[in-house]
Amino acid sequence: MAEKDRKKLYIVNPRGFCAGVERAIEVVDRLLRQQGTPLHVRKEIVHNKAVVEDFRSRGVIFVNELDEVPDGQTVVFSAHGVSPAVREEADRRDLLSVDATCPLVTKVHNEVIRHVDQDHEMVLVGHAGHDEVLGTMGEAPGRISLVTSIEDVANLDIPQGRSVAYATQTTLSVDETRGIVRALRERFLNLIEPEKSDICYATQNRQDAVKTLVEKGIEHLLVVGSATSSNSRRLCEVALNLNVPATLIDGPEDLDTSVLSGLGTLGLTAGASAPEHLVQAVVDTLARADWVAEEVVTLEENVKFKLPSNLMGKE
Repeated sequence: MAEKDRKKLYIVNPRGFCAGVERAIEVVDRLLRQQGTPLHVRKEIVHNKAVVEDFRSRGVIFVNELDEVPDGQTVVFSAHGVSPAVREEADRRDLLSVDATCPLVTKVHNEVIRHVDQDHEMVLVGHAGHDEVLGTMGEAPGRISLVTSIEDVANLDIPQGRSVAYATQTTLSVDETRGIVRALRERFLNLIEPEKSDICYATQNRQDAVKTLVEKGIEHLLVVGSATSSNSRRLCEVALNLNVPATLIDGPEDLDTSVLSGLGTLGLTAGASAPEHLVQAVVDTLARADWVAEEVVTLEENVKFKLPSNLMGKE
């Protein structure tokens, strides 16, 4: 096949697991090694179908609420965080709770607590119903307003003259959030902002990496990630906003090579909760359809988070 006729697959790095996801998965892995099953996890440990199914096959029991966990058992809180009410229930039920909340989510919780304690009106930018948003909102029931769009900013019921602060969900689209924050600044002239963006480093890096793929002229973006993953869906949106079609796939079984076969250049990335073996499985499938892979590195990530204190030193 002539070089000009080759079908190119650009695989971007950074992609896939972030430090918070690696930490959460290691928490569950270590508990399985230390104490075995039964082991309960409240909600999905991370928003990825393959990760959850793997743990389920190893005996992990995923529950929606703590009333499904027998008294005295171990329960892991997912990477997305929980409200104080959940922690209090765990203590009251004598559950051994191990907190796998991403430290960057904990940072947002602490911002909310600080601003509410200082009597500021609190606004959270995020997606209604997302596990992370539910946990963050739970830090200040009735004292925090959720906005999901620029239109929501105009409808905020906040008295004139009140001091207003905002925080954001960590897995939002940088570009989408920029417009909402601009609207908040225009409405609240003395708006109190986070000292450092709440959108996590990995979310931003992966979105920037997609923009690099678009600049290389890809005709279609494939994002390995589950539909429940906010940051994975945002990666698709970044491409779509730049007029490049994008498809979210759980793995190679979701590929439609007949649709892709007419294209000359594909891009491939993965959300922060998607395991690398799924990316490689997609690469292998596309290689069998004559796609030639090339790695595109935009930067190297080296962030690591410590395990929860009640797991440190145990093995």
